[in-house]
Amino acid sequence: MKNLLKTSLIVFIALGVVSCSNDDDSNSEPQSNTISDFVASNEDYSSLKTALDKAGLTETLAGEGSFTVFAPNNAAFSTFLAANGFADLDEVPTALLTNVLLNHVIVGVNMASDFTTGYINTLATETSAAAYLSIYVNTSSGLKLNGISSVTNADVERDNGVIHAVNSVLGLPTVVTFATADPTFTTLVAALTRDDQPDYVTVLSTSGSNPAPFTVFAPTNDAFSDLLLELGVSSLDDIDSQTLTATLNTHVIAGANVRAENLVSGPVNTLGDTIEVDATNATLTDPNGRISTIIVVNVQAANGVVHVIDKVLLPLL
Repeated sequence: MKNLLKTSLIVFIALGVVSCSNDDDSNSEPQSNTISDFVASNEDYSSLKTALDKAGLTETLAGEGSFTVFAPNNAAFSTFLAANGFADLDEVPTALLTNVLLNHVIVGVNMASDFTTGYINTLATETSAAAYLSIYVNTSSGLKLNGISSVTNADVERDNGVIHAVNSVLGLPTVVTFATADPTFTTLVAALTRDDQPDYVTVLSTSGSNPAPFTVFAPTNDAFSDLLLELGVSSLDDIDSQTLTATLNTHVIAGANVRAENLVSGPVNTLGDTIEVDATNATLTDPNGRISTIIVVNVQAANGVVHVIDKVLLPLL
């Protein structure tokens, strides 16, 4: 009898311990597994954590939602700070830092295999139009962003999204960023950077005001090939300096970020000549009566917007 009582007492105590353990488990908080948790737990992302804290975005990336985040490591931030003349993150204006960080965030879960070559929007914005900035994604060899940042570790899944590690901070893009990143515009870039041309790269990289923001109608490589055939010349080198400058200027509106939804039919003054906009049919007519179709709209930079066109616009010379 004594042995039976002793055995029963041991069983009772054991059951009580198990019961208490189960109660503790049921009352404990579930372990957090958010994007912010990942950043906080990885030493190589301490700069990113500091930046998110300063910008007030840590809580956002720790909350409910669905985000894709391109995460620069400490080395990427060091390079970014040095390139922009900042000693540390404390020197970066909060508004600028916030917009740069938002330029690394996309709404929704986008795994590496979901991306295709082309443009996507981030949560960063352009000031004058309050429009989301674009990123040019190139999937031809891995995953490259704006021609400067490569994904080095993809598909780190979290409860509220996915992280892709990148090796460069994505600074706020200019219209030049997209021209140089997108191989569709190699001929345009060659024209803009020809030795006898004005310093278009510097001008079109300016931000703020006067002459920014810009609206750029960007001809494709095929558009330039067609132009050479039309003019009966073999290369850009056969176009004289004055004509090329006037032609390039005819593709730029200064002082306005005119998105597709804000295009109005009628005459528009560019830096080179007056063109005629047909907003209904998404076409532009140059002073020579030549018609160009807008084939891609609203590639949004921080200092303007780019619309892709299929025919080079010629001024009246």
